[in-house]
This record gives sequence, C-alpha cells and structure tokens, in this order.
Amino acid sequence: MAKPLFDPKELPVDAIAGEPAVAPERLTPAWLRGRFIEQPLWTPEGAEESLGSLSQRPTPTPASVLIPLVQREAGLTILLTQRTAHLTDHGGQISFPGGRAEDYDSDAVDTALRESEEEIGLARRHVDVLGTLPKYLTGTGYCVTPVVGLIAPPFEVTADPSEVAEIFEVPLAFLMDGLNHQRLSVQLPGGRRSFYAMPYGDYYIWGATAGMLRNLFHFLRA
Repeated sequence: MAKPLFDPKELPVDAIAGEPAVAPERLTPAWLRGRFIEQPLWTPEGAEESLGSLSQRPTPTPASVLIPLVQREAGLTILLTQRTAHLTDHGGQISFPGGRAEDYDSDAVDTALRESEEEIGLARRHVDVLGTLPKYLTGTGYCVTPVVGLIAPPFEVTADPSEVAEIFEVPLAFLMDGLNHQRLSVQLPGGRRSFYAMPYGDYYIWGATAGMLRNLFHFLRA
C-alpha cells in the first residue's frame, strides 16, 4: 500500500499562513454564485509535492472531487469525509468525496457527482454545481479537478464502508481564514517537502485536501 512515511500530526508547525479571513459577506450562496460567473484573475498555489508515497504513477490519473458547500442556518459548511484506513491512497486521511475518472463519465463534473453518489450516497439532484477550480496534482499521482457545489438541506448521506469511515462538516468561515492555515515541512529521502494543514477539533485536514482549500481561499479573496 502507498502510505506516507511520516505522521504529519507529530511535526512542528513552521509557520501560520496568516492572511486575513474571507469577508463574511463573501461566504453566502449568492455571492459565491456571482464569483464563479465573474471568474476574476487570481493565482493558484502550486501542486502538492510528493510526501513520501511508496507508489508513484508515471502519468497522472484524471480524477475529480466535490467540494460540497452545505447551506446551514448558521452559515455554510464544507462536507468532508475521513477515508477508511485500509485504502491504498490517502488511507485514513480527510478528503472530499470523489475519485478517479472513468471512461463512461461525460466530464469532470460528472465524475465528481458519480463518485459522491457512490462514496457517501449524496444524490446529484441535491448538488447545485457552481463551477470548478484549477486542476490540482497530488503527490500520489492524481490530476484532480475540484468541483464546487451548493447543497440545500434536507438531504441524506450514507457512507460506503469500504471507502469512507466518517462523514462530517466544518464551518466554511473556519477554513477560509488564513490564521487557521498551518505550514509544515518534513525531510524525506528526495528532499525537504512542505504542505498545509488545517486542524479542526479532532480532524486533521492536510495534504491535497488542504491544498485545494487554499486555492478556494485564494479564489474567494481575489
């Protein structure tokens, strides 16, 4: 299995990103819808460096994830999953629902919606797709298209126990605040590698998931 060669939770924090939080008025469904229509100029952060995976793919595998923004009374949240520990890639880590593209998927959005249905039972009729973020290359060899969508309750989710250990939500405002973005690094055989982490209670969000959240953060701040 491809497993990280280190435990990120045991590493010291090098720095806090520290940018100001996204303004509350930007964290509303109407504003977000306008932002994806507007498509302002902004600069995404770089792809994830290899963080010690024991299995590297010579050619990136196309994949998509859904960034589900749930419309709660107290404000938007992001729905996340904790993957089961036995999975080959990113086992036990916090992830967005999603996975690799299949030949029968019509496009990257279709991949994200299909995978979300399979992994967490989220019916695509509940997802109001706003748009996509730039593709993100992971250290485990996936080229991921993040698909952002609004989810209006009521809806039901049921974890596929073969892939998902837990489904939970984190306030969008917490994740869109640079004071909650930690920068860490680790020395590996191939050199020193850096990555982001966004711990929230007992949940340790890091790696590719944190990297894609950083790009959402930059997109909303632009």
